[in-house]
Amino acid sequence: MTELLYLRDAYLTDFSARVVGVRDGAIALDRTAFYPTGGGQPHDTGVLAGLPVTDVRKEGADVWHTVEGGPLPAAGEEVSGSLDWERRHQLMRTHTALHVLCGVIWNEWKVPVTGGNMEPLSARMDFEFDPLPDGFGPRIEELVNEALTHDHAIEVQFLPRDTAVQDADLIRTKVNMIPEAVTEIRVVDIVGLDKQADGGTHVRSTSEVGRIRVIKLENKGKGNKRVRLVIEDR
Repeated sequence: MTELLYLRDAYLTDFSARVVGVRDGAIALDRTAFYPTGGGQPHDTGVLAGLPVTDVRKEGADVWHTVEGGPLPAAGEEVSGSLDWERRHQLMRTHTALHVLCGVIWNEWKVPVTGGNMEPLSARMDFEFDPLPDGFGPRIEELVNEALTHDHAIEVQFLPRDTAVQDADLIRTKVNMIPEAVTEIRVVDIVGLDKQADGGTHVRSTSEVGRIRVIKLENKGKGNKRVRLVIEDR
């Protein structure tokens, strides 16, 4: 089982680990700071054992790091890893912006999220609207950017499953869909705005995000509308 260091410290960029598996072009570790693709957030890149990391995937309890070149380290060997911090931080800013968007839309319209995806400094998120309110794009851009300037602190908690499922503030998270085998749930709380069970990486405060710009609204079918946005420096 790979220990996921980013769950407790999203700002960790350099780490050491032991190789627990090797296969053609990929390395599994006992611990990693590299985020594997999942939950709408793409993988980190960087360097591992002196080799460029081009993909990171979680398979069961193990995280596999695809690398270019060689030779690969042997199982049992200690190696060092280093993230591409610029990419990671852009994804952190983007992921936090999406949570702020969720919070704003829930607080204003009580509408849940139906899906989402992101790249560094750009993203899309789908909501259960039918139809969209008049002036929706400019209004959410205004509300989200206002929230970002308020410097909401972002806290990460690890709650027992029984506690999490009883928390009425987890209003946009289908906690009951998490497998029963998961006994501890990670909760990301944008204090005063949004609280969700979430496994991604985030900044420490909304003021670190910058500002958003809504670039497109799309109709993805009855009761499903898509918001596309980009993240910009303030």
